[in-house]
Amino acid sequence: MRRILVIEDNTTLAYGLRNNLEIEGHDVKVAETGQAGLDQAAAWNPDLVILDLMLPDQDGFLVLRSMMDAGLKMPVLILTARGEQEDKVRGLRLGAEDYVTKPFGLLELLARVEVLLRRSNRGKNADTQENNPCETFGDIEIRPASRTVFRRGKAVELAPKELDLLLALVRHRGSVVSRGQLLQEVWGYPSAVVTRTVDTHVAELRRKLEDHPSSPRHILTVRKAGYRLQE
Repeated sequence: MRRILVIEDNTTLAYGLRNNLEIEGHDVKVAETGQAGLDQAAAWNPDLVILDLMLPDQDGFLVLRSMMDAGLKMPVLILTARGEQEDKVRGLRLGAEDYVTKPFGLLELLARVEVLLRRSNRGKNADTQENNPCETFGDIEIRPASRTVFRRGKAVELAPKELDLLLALVRHRGSVVSRGQLLQEVWGYPSAVVTRTVDTHVAELRRKLEDHPSSPRHILTVRKAGYRLQE
């Protein structure tokens, strides 16, 4: 499961991209402005960014330059209606890995995305263990770099948001985390939103990771407060 950030202000196009990329098995987020895209890239650390150049708040080239200046190393695919040769050259010189002009063929775009992800993955494999140590609790092992989870040595299939929620609980291990805080950290929702999303995902984590989901040992409910991860 690879994470892709789409920075695109055309909501119809962004929805179509998100839908097709999710069908391919990727975890996708959308940002409609350059600044929102920069914030998401820094906080979420996606495996790939698809970047439009004509954004409402700032030029996409500025977004790309800001990403490079901030040390964000994920590959960037520029997707834009600006097809002039000088724009392509400028984008590639600023650090983009690929440049696709609109209108585009969906199958070709998906193929280019897969090529960039494979290339990026090969570069990460050499130092994954050194730079991204495993997280453990009980008989659970989490490998954040590859977004994989093992229980007693056997792989456990988690949905993208289930894994994000688990990582958030691990970051706060031993401390109580409110539902509102988890909604903000994992889903980006305002803390005032009323939803059972967190509870539903916690129930799924318990079902997959606990020996006795109805009497959990590790993922604990703190009444009227939230949740706490216990070793």
